[in-house]
Amino acid sequence: MDNQYFNRYQYFEEEGTFQIVPGIEIPIKSTDKYISYVHNKDRFDKLSQEYYNSPLFGWLILLGNPLIGGIEYEIPDNFIIRIPFPLVPSLQDYKKNVDLYKLYYGEQ
Repeated sequence: MDNQYFNRYQYFEEEGTFQIVPGIEIPIKSTDKYISYVHNKDRFDKLSQEYYNSPLFGWLILLGNPLIGGIEYEIPDNFIIRIPFPLVPSLQDYKKNVDLYKLYYGEQ
C-alpha cells in the first residue's frame, strides 16, 4: 500500500458526483516526523516522496498541518511541518475520521 494510489475522494463520491470533502483531522502520533519548512525549496509532493516513497500523499501532510491553510507558497520559512508517519496508520486514521465525520454529520 505504501506506493499505491489512495483515492481519498472515494468516500465522497455518489452516483458520479462529488460531495464537498471536509477537512479531516489526522491525530498526532508519537511516530510523526517534524521538519523545518524551507520556503521556495520544500514542496508537499517532494516531502511525500521523501517520507512515503510516493509523491501522491502531499494532501495527507497538508491535513496534518491545518494551521497552514491550503497554499504551500504562503508557508513561512522555518515553519515546523508535521509529517503524519508512518503512512499506512496515517491513512487508516484518515479513513476512521471520515467514518466518524459521516456518523456525526450523515451522508451529504
